[in-house]
Amino acid sequence: MGAHRRPKSPGRARITTLSFAAGAFTLLSTQSGQAEPKPTVEEVRAEVEKLYEEATGPTEEYNAARERQRGLQKEADKAQDEAARQQQEINELRDRIGPLAAEQYRNGGIDPSVQLALSADPDEYLQEAELVDRVGHRQASALGVLQDKQRELAQQRKETSAKLREAEEFRTAAAEKKNEVQAKLAEARKLLNSLTAEERARLDAAEERDAAEAGTSDAADTYDGPASGRAKAALDFAYAQLGKPYEWGATGPDSFDCSGLTGAAWSAAGVSLPRTVKQQYDAGRKVSQADMQPGDIIYWYNDTQHNGMYVGDGKAIHAPRTGKNVEIVPVDSMPFYAASRP
Repeated sequence: MGAHRRPKSPGRARITTLSFAAGAFTLLSTQSGQAEPKPTVEEVRAEVEKLYEEATGPTEEYNAARERQRGLQKEADKAQDEAARQQQEINELRDRIGPLAAEQYRNGGIDPSVQLALSADPDEYLQEAELVDRVGHRQASALGVLQDKQRELAQQRKETSAKLREAEEFRTAAAEKKNEVQAKLAEARKLLNSLTAEERARLDAAEERDAAEAGTSDAADTYDGPASGRAKAALDFAYAQLGKPYEWGATGPDSFDCSGLTGAAWSAAGVSLPRTVKQQYDAGRKVSQADMQPGDIIYWYNDTQHNGMYVGDGKAIHAPRTGKNVEIVPVDSMPFYAASRP
């Protein structure tokens, strides 16, 4: 495939310029007593792109918080199961020791040897004393085990409570990030809904024109490049997702966010990757852009915001953003930051 230079979609610099120009115009209009003008289609497009871009950071923070919360919840569930097992062992020990031993453990009751020694027949005292000695040693041993298990159980319950509290903190953090993302997306939808049918058609046509000129495509396709082994298996999976919608927080099978797609693709190849862009960046072996091979993970902008997979010939496959589908794009359609090899 020949690589095509994609005319840049409204980037940060352009968005900033447009936003500044719109703001300056609004200020002048206000000062002159005129009503604020309706934004142009191009201004709406730039602002929507900006909002979608701003939503990617909180999306990854949401993914990280949810992943941590789920991990902590699993640990807490396991700890609760262990506490239940320990409690059962304690119950069984108490049953074996009997009411007297349990009372002795709780209240420092009468030593069993005293009760056994109070025999009505003095002739049997020595025999009973020997029996008491054996029983006393067994009970003392059992009581020691019981005390140890009680301490273990108390510690287990303390650790479980701490994990549950931490899990709740991460659940709250995830909820806050979810609200932040949803607010950005709602603002973008509001802007798009402010367009007339004709304006929306012009915006869609402009996006399709840019995609065609850049060689961007979300049409169904199969990978036929030089990759082999696990890299090919990962790319085969990724290509099978072409045309499926982006959805923030999604890991498939019907929709994906960016790190959800890369993680699912490599999972299909038998390689387990962490959940988020940042975690995948930290886990992978870094390679230079010149040394990239098909299947390598590409990071755009920075190490926390957006990633995809290199497919060869200067192109990559990725799940872009809300409102778009899994697609193939030129690597240089966004600012390249780094690449890693799982």
